[in-house]
Amino acid sequence: MAVEKLENTLPAATPPGPSMWGSWQVVRRWDKDRIGPIEEAFQEYGDFVFLNLPFMNLYLARDPDTVEDALVKRHRDFHKDRYYFFLKLVLGHGLLTSEDDYHLKQRRMLQPSFKRDRIRQYGQAMIEESAAISHDWRDGDTIDIYPEMMRLALNIVARTLFNSDVAGDTARVARALDTIMDMDTRFLHPLGPLMARLPLPGNQPLWDAVADLDEILYRMIAEHRAAGDQGDMLSMLLEARDADDGSQMSDQQVRDEAITLFLAGHETTAIALTWTWYLLSQNPEVEQRFHAELDAALGDRDPQAEDFPRLPYTYRVFQESMRLYPPVYMIGREAVRPTEIGGYQIPKNGMVVVSQYATHHDPKYFPDPERFDPDRWLPEYAESRPKFSYYPFGGGQRLCIGEHFAWMEGVLALATVGRRWKMRLRPGHQVGLDPRITLRPLGGMPMVVHARSASPTQAASDATGGESPA
Repeated sequence: MAVEKLENTLPAATPPGPSMWGSWQVVRRWDKDRIGPIEEAFQEYGDFVFLNLPFMNLYLARDPDTVEDALVKRHRDFHKDRYYFFLKLVLGHGLLTSEDDYHLKQRRMLQPSFKRDRIRQYGQAMIEESAAISHDWRDGDTIDIYPEMMRLALNIVARTLFNSDVAGDTARVARALDTIMDMDTRFLHPLGPLMARLPLPGNQPLWDAVADLDEILYRMIAEHRAAGDQGDMLSMLLEARDADDGSQMSDQQVRDEAITLFLAGHETTAIALTWTWYLLSQNPEVEQRFHAELDAALGDRDPQAEDFPRLPYTYRVFQESMRLYPPVYMIGREAVRPTEIGGYQIPKNGMVVVSQYATHHDPKYFPDPERFDPDRWLPEYAESRPKFSYYPFGGGQRLCIGEHFAWMEGVLALATVGRRWKMRLRPGHQVGLDPRITLRPLGGMPMVVHARSASPTQAASDATGGESPA
């Protein structure tokens, strides 16, 4: 009996999945559609799927317990997957791409920049930039909200990171970042690492974009070293010291962390805001409650950072938007040693892909999963779900360090713009997904903007109580 009991506790060799030919068909389609083939695999084989490929052991996971195994409980057994080499070409050894002890050391040094009291100091910049972005809009204008939100998020990260608008370089930075993100399809496939090492003409735009960013960043670093503390994140990076040995970051290390914050700090928030405006435009009852909360809490003034706890429904709107359209929609991990997750053996070099998109749309945790319902996030419902049924910012040791920054930025931007405007999707525009490194909207998001008048006397019962999102 003892032997039988032991055998029953041993992990199984592999999860269910398609044949080698079927697995190859999933991967072949994945190059053009990074969501559909995975969703179909989960529907056919369950929450943990093995793809039998000749060049790798690939596992797909959406079950919250398996996700927690990979990101938290067994995180020491994994590194970022091999395709992060593309981001390393741009970000160097920044927080997003570094590993092990170096990653932990850098995270400790960056952590003070993202404490809640520090983030509140950035609130005014978030509000001012949000107000400025729509200053020139006119009632009835048709505006592509996606590049507008990209410009807004870029301006916010430039002010908070550099305490400036990057002088006259904002357009250069935007072009460079767009070039980098647009080249992901060139490198994110099995031959990508080889192509990156070859002197191919098609690689040159990437190197030119990185050179542009380096010129701007190193100039900013030199100016900050000369001027001293300017109250921004870059100043904090330059002053940060390791708690163990008292060392400071070199210019190269500061550059790697600054460019990581620049790239990751604007792309994901801009995408989340874009999808939120779309969802509000398609759900008039939710939009009405959103506007009612703004009117009741703010009246005819812009929000302040102190208003953040007074906007719980706006917070839930943003929360639900990132459930339906998580900007980071999947995370890859590669095993550095044999391990076990989800009750299955994972060999060394096995690659596990956990899918936020799939988990966030699982009807086991989110009934009627395609419905936009911010009240899913009322405490009595949210607390009944497993922790990793919702993880738009990742989890464990690699939880996004800017999570609190993103929540405040998203809520304050929605409140500032939403107080003045409501939006409707341009007639005839077909909304689609463009899943690259992030979950972009295919073909942008053209919206007709309509000016609205605040109604501070609207009944408080039309808004949402006083529960705090913080």
